[in-house]
Amino acid sequence: MDKEASSKSFSRRSILKAGAAIGALQVASPFIISARGETPVKLGMVDPLTGVYAAIAQSEVAGALLAVEDVNKKGGILGRQVELLVEDSANNVGTGVQKTRKLIDRDQVNCIIGDVNSGIALAMAGVTSEKRVLHIVSGGHTDAVTGKDCHWNVFRVCNTTTMDVNAIADTLLEKFGKKWYFLTPDYAYGHSVQEAFVKKLKAAGGEYAGDLVPLGSADYSASLIKAKAYGPKVLINVMGGGDQVNSLKQFVGFGLQNQMAVGGTLFELESLRAVPPEARIGWWTMEWWWDQPDNPHVKEFVAKIKKATGKTASARNWFGYTSVQTFALIANQEKTLDGVKLSKALEGFTLPPEVALQPNKPHYRPGDHELMSTVFAGEAHDAKGDPDNMFTVHARIPGEKAAGPVADTGCKINWKT
Repeated sequence: MDKEASSKSFSRRSILKAGAAIGALQVASPFIISARGETPVKLGMVDPLTGVYAAIAQSEVAGALLAVEDVNKKGGILGRQVELLVEDSANNVGTGVQKTRKLIDRDQVNCIIGDVNSGIALAMAGVTSEKRVLHIVSGGHTDAVTGKDCHWNVFRVCNTTTMDVNAIADTLLEKFGKKWYFLTPDYAYGHSVQEAFVKKLKAAGGEYAGDLVPLGSADYSASLIKAKAYGPKVLINVMGGGDQVNSLKQFVGFGLQNQMAVGGTLFELESLRAVPPEARIGWWTMEWWWDQPDNPHVKEFVAKIKKATGKTASARNWFGYTSVQTFALIANQEKTLDGVKLSKALEGFTLPPEVALQPNKPHYRPGDHELMSTVFAGEAHDAKGDPDNMFTVHARIPGEKAAGPVADTGCKINWKT
């Protein structure tokens, strides 16, 4: 997806639809859901609303808007309504940092949420820790966020790359063998995923080659020709958003699905919707999945997202929803908006079932502040019945098992605030 197309997709109509039940939306930057009456509690959200990650970022915003609506219906935070200010990082580190500073310094937000892009999330964390503001990383996966570059005030909803790799790597090895080729985005997230995969592959005695590809690449032919020549058992596609869509379209266009398997960590619902039926293949992870028939809370959430957006709920919707709910829950519990106090209280905090929306009891692990949520591993396929039934879950891996011990993350929380 090119930048122009992504910008058009983030239309006034789509945002109004996502937030229709919440109230009037001012579509000047920043996008704002306004509170009425008393001085609101302000939350700031920074995500790449334009560019290759636009679709998944927009889903996070839609989930956050739903959470604002739900929180406000229940009395808000500390008896005050909630206001959400959303800024576009444009998939650029400098822009993301600038928008974060503006939200904190000018708009006086009480919490920062974001970014989808791991490199931007890491840079934002330097600002939020300096400003003593609670920062919830909704969708940036690179290990360093809750690993070697962790901060006292940063908590993450989505998985680490290690969690996702550990949930699927053994399946890929067992099903397809030990010779892999990587198609990897050349930034923090891609590097982190590939590093974790290579660690597993080497431990199994395997071999690999691969290409590092710039974000926003339109043509993957050179990389795919190299992959064909290398002759791997499986192509590990680490690309995300529009890049994953384009690379998988070209993968099947070259007929490579007849010569090698494909798989990796995330093949998100937004991307599954965007590729042709023949490209809905391979073994992957989902960090949340909408089809959990035994969980009534999941059914309720799916119905709300469907009403607000016209689409079935995705993991990105859940990321945005959970990020807002996390702040609201801990602020109401502690009866404060102070970033330091809230951060300390979040260590070990367990999400209630109506927010967790999954098996087990996801909690923010003390020591690295990573949410220990279930990883759903399985197989992509063309739609069966429901148009969004394009993934079959074969295993549900508890977060603690996928994450490994805190000692291995490299995180050392410094509470000298």
